Amino acid sequence: MNLARPHLLITGRPRTGKTTLIAELIKHWPDKCGGFITEEIRERGDRLGFRLRTLEGRVAILASVNLSSPYRVSRYGVDIESLERIGVEAILKAINSKEIIVIDEIGKMELYSEKFKQAVLRALDSTKRVLGVIHLAKLPFLERIRSRPDVMIFEVNGENNEEIKNKLISIIETGAG
Repeated sequence: MNLARPHLLITGRPRTGKTTLIAELIKHWPDKCGGFITEEIRERGDRLGFRLRTLEGRVAILASVNLSSPYRVSRYGVDIESLERIGVEAILKAINSKEIIVIDEIGKMELYSEKFKQAVLRALDSTKRVLGVIHLAKLPFLERIRSRPDVMIFEVNGENNEEIKNKLISIIETGAG
């Protein structure tokens, strides 16, 4: 565990700007970051699902109202194969080649995949820094991550995002916690 370079995880209620904040942070160090972000799929104002986008530009559907799957969160069917093929691969590649591993999000949908959970733990146990989003839910795997001494959690509310962004930039640029 590297307490001098803590992992930085953002949490907060839905639609408070967690992914937007991660995307803004990536722009500060584009060559140092690898991993993926999760984007909403919207049509005429309705959220129809979520897509994964790696920082190298690969895209896959993570979940959709139109997806038939045994894995479901709310009204969304979850595509575990796409998560593992695109998301897990992006995490593992970032561990090997980047300084900052971006994981957006460690949440209910992603937790259906054992390969995803193992990749997250491998990233957290690496010498690299994880910058990510963690769901608010009190689930055992999420609690295990939150309780690690090398993890710092920042909760955004839509009004404090700029303050948290500046704090995270400072932590990353000084290399400390």
